[in-house]
Amino acid sequence: MNFSRWLGGLIFFAAMASGLAGTLAQFRTTYGDLEVELYDQDKPATVQNFIRYVQSGRYTNAFSNRLVPGFVLQAGGFAVTNRGATNWATPAVATFPPVTNEFNRGKFYSNVFGTLAMAKNSDPNSATSQFFFNLADNSASLDNTNNSGGFTVFGHVVAGTNVLAMFNTFQYWLPQFGIMPQPTNLVLEYYAAPFNTWPLLNPGVTDSNFVYIDISLLTVQIAAKTNRTCDISWNSAAGMTNYVEFTTNFPPVWQLLRTTNGNGSTMKTTDSMTNNAPRFYRVRVAN
Repeated sequence: MNFSRWLGGLIFFAAMASGLAGTLAQFRTTYGDLEVELYDQDKPATVQNFIRYVQSGRYTNAFSNRLVPGFVLQAGGFAVTNRGATNWATPAVATFPPVTNEFNRGKFYSNVFGTLAMAKNSDPNSATSQFFFNLADNSASLDNTNNSGGFTVFGHVVAGTNVLAMFNTFQYWLPQFGIMPQPTNLVLEYYAAPFNTWPLLNPGVTDSNFVYIDISLLTVQIAAKTNRTCDISWNSAAGMTNYVEFTTNFPPVWQLLRTTNGNGSTMKTTDSMTNNAPRFYRVRVAN
């Protein structure tokens, strides 16, 4: 049996005639989902570092601990244990070794609205688990190599920019003065970093008021069957049209196998072709 037909399995997305796109990650927030393309080809070490945290489960119950409206939404540094119980806590995420700064590697991506970048300290090579979304055009400060060597952008939002923009509507809350903004979405001006700009859904530091950011990778799996057909499964992009396509040659000429509306769960389809021609598959999504 020729198994080369099942060597495909990378996820492609956006309306592209050809070319390799990056891994698609889904960030689920209180306000809706963000679909994010990761730059696997241009920022490989940074993307693999991020994927490692996702796959290890270290981002489970992670929340944003820093929000500066008009600047950044940051997360990945802390997660809740015993969520929903009275003894909940917010320990720091256990980190892997720092990743090398890839600001000047591959194609250049600027820190503009809707992009995803790594957080770090003054050491250019200090990024570990924390990441942030740019909520505005921050290129003047974050693209400056005199600022920690420049901040590496390793992805961008392909769907859900309206959700991301919601975080620019948060207002500051000074609990020591009893100031209550309206609406109730707020940024707590706490007493010390890293919780001095902590976004909360309502007044009160309780785990039910945190802005959780649940992350999953939308990947494609190919499973060969004994009758030479194969099953293609993937984590579908919710609220978007998912196109399952294949090609038998490169440069690719993609042919449609199935179109379906994604619901955020794992979906599966079968390719019933039983000849020996190699096939490579992709899933792309579009509004």
